[in-house]
Amino acid sequence: MAAFAVIGIGLHERQAEAHHGWSSYESEARTLVGPVTALSYANPHGTIEMTAEGKAYQVILAPVSRMNSRGLSAEMLAVGTQVTVVGYVKRDDPGEVRAERISVGGKTIELR
Repeated sequence: MAAFAVIGIGLHERQAEAHHGWSSYESEARTLVGPVTALSYANPHGTIEMTAEGKAYQVILAPVSRMNSRGLSAEMLAVGTQVTVVGYVKRDDPGEVRAERISVGGKTIELR
């Protein structure tokens, strides 16, 4: 029984390490406008890469099930598609943004 407890603790710690801590992001939102340059529509959350203001950004989206239920499909985020992202820049990596909402094709989707 003790072995199961140790294994359970180890798994829990690894899951916590793999998840983003939102406190590591700025508290003031920024708006980025530009084309999608890459897409990962997969769990634990989707991501896009985009360019805005002459810089490259990796944008952390929501879990796939949430994006689907709110009407944001992978097809809407095809490479080359213009998007507007409102989100929070990571304090120690200004190239990473946690998206609060995304606008694409005349539709705005809340991600949190």
